[in-house]
Amino acid sequence: MKHINIKVIGKVQGVFFRASTKAVADQMGVKGKVKNEKDGSVVIEAEADQITLDMFLEWCYKGPEKAVVESVIVEDGELQNYTNFVVIKKNLLW
Repeated sequence: MKHINIKVIGKVQGVFFRASTKAVADQMGVKGKVKNEKDGSVVIEAEADQITLDMFLEWCYKGPEKAVVESVIVEDGELQNYTNFVVIKKNLLW
């Protein structure tokens, strides 16, 4: 099990990026969370095995149909042992 922090930059807000990320994460068995940032990016914390995370990242580089992903920043993080994948709607519980 591995934890990564992902920042997706581009036209990624207002294009169902968070909802699509959750759907893909749920299909792949990725655990974690996703939220919009004030700078217009989307931030994701994701946990799974390396192969699953590689496939999940591949999707993050494309995003949903209306998204325009300009860049993706990935950093290793500390395992949080998430039990599901959630969309954070406001910056309250991050």
